[in-house]
Amino acid sequence: LGHNPLGAWMIVALLAMIALVAGTGWLSTTDRFWGVEWLQETHHLLADALLVLATLHVAGVAYTSLRHRENLVRAMITGRKPPPRAGDVFE
Repeated sequence: LGHNPLGAWMIVALLAMIALVAGTGWLSTTDRFWGVEWLQETHHLLADALLVLATLHVAGVAYTSLRHRENLVRAMITGRKPPPRAGDVFE
């Protein structure tokens, strides 16, 4: 089990984006930044970017599942994948 390099970068990007959305959301509740427009706009922009990344991630999982003919969602849930079959090509 594991991720290809693009999948690994996507996970890093998703985790970073979640941290940024949470951080800007928290900052907007503090006395110093309450009602500060640029922070609210940044928070909304980051939240929209997170939705785009999540959509790309789901599309990438679907594409890779079809391309490799294996159910990656099941592998994520159970932690198990079927063993390679004869004739499988590893890229």
